[in-house]
Amino acid sequence: MTNSPTTPPAPIPLTILTGFLGSGKTTLLNRLLQDPALQDTVVIINEFGEIGLDHLLVETIDEGMVLLSAGCLCCTVRGDLIATLEDLLRKRDNDRIMPFRRVVIETTGLADPAPILHAVLYHPYLSMRYAVEGVVTVVDAVNGAATLDAHREAVKQAAVAERIVITKTDLVEDEASLEALRARLRQLNPGAALLDPEAPAGTIIAGGLFDLDGKIADVAEWLKTEAVEEAEHRSHAHRHGHDHHHHGHDHHHHDVNRHDERIRAFCLTSDQPIRQGTLDMFLDLLRSSQGAKLLRVKGLVALAEDPEHPVVIHGVQHVIHVPAVLPRWPSEDRRSRIVFIVDDLERDTVEKLWNAFLGKPAVDQPDAAALADNPLSLRR
Repeated sequence: MTNSPTTPPAPIPLTILTGFLGSGKTTLLNRLLQDPALQDTVVIINEFGEIGLDHLLVETIDEGMVLLSAGCLCCTVRGDLIATLEDLLRKRDNDRIMPFRRVVIETTGLADPAPILHAVLYHPYLSMRYAVEGVVTVVDAVNGAATLDAHREAVKQAAVAERIVITKTDLVEDEASLEALRARLRQLNPGAALLDPEAPAGTIIAGGLFDLDGKIADVAEWLKTEAVEEAEHRSHAHRHGHDHHHHGHDHHHHDVNRHDERIRAFCLTSDQPIRQGTLDMFLDLLRSSQGAKLLRVKGLVALAEDPEHPVVIHGVQHVIHVPAVLPRWPSEDRRSRIVFIVDDLERDTVEKLWNAFLGKPAVDQPDAAALADNPLSLRR
């Protein structure tokens, strides 16, 4: 595609930095903001005071916007986030601020990242100009497990992240509890990379779907299909070994936490290319019947109409969109595959629907026509 004047500019990668209260997110952000890798980045925060920017400050550009020493801009949310993101684009397009190449949104405390993802993905204009690269969640090694036990939001934050940064590991006396936290996070979110806060800023913030030029960076790394499938096999084997625990006394079973138990990650695949209409119907029915339970949906799909150019699917709750069509398959693996991270939804429910739409034979399964006539038959 030639870059004619009507071609929209490459989308700007956008990362959400979230983390438990007291997780050391501010300290981490302070360090990241000094890293030259974040040059040409805009960081959106709630309050300048929270981060303590004085020593990094170069100049004030505008009310609520400052330039920092490493060459990144920092701005506070004005009105709401959408207005802030629109305002940034306006200033950038009118050459009133530097042409920033990346945005990081820092959320407060136990905020659920889904509404932010949702706001950007769903907005007709913002979704063209910004590319949601991913979620980074900060967990502290000292209180992480207790926070996960106490707050459902914390579990969701960890479950939807592409990268989880574990802070304060030096304060943990007992190596076993740290390993237990890591294992728990891996089980909650098999696809996430667990990082050290000393990792380079580029590694912590980037590494999602899009690179700095708004091009697809690494779909395989973003999808993490193998890790999700492996974790499924492990938990399947584990569940079968402990089946007697799982009949109505979950809450007595000390190594299964009630919040964690509701979150699942699984991957559905198809060896045959899928017709565009079939894919749309499957996603529509899934969204309308289970929307609230879909924390993240990520996929790479071969459409029957154009199997050489797979489409990337990215969804959050009720919104599922196609941010990109790839020029070629990233590897030899040509299967369509969709990774679901869900809350309180059984794999079985989604898989039956998938098989019905794809016309896969399965035991005890309603046919697609009956489902289409009566979408409520899916609800339990």
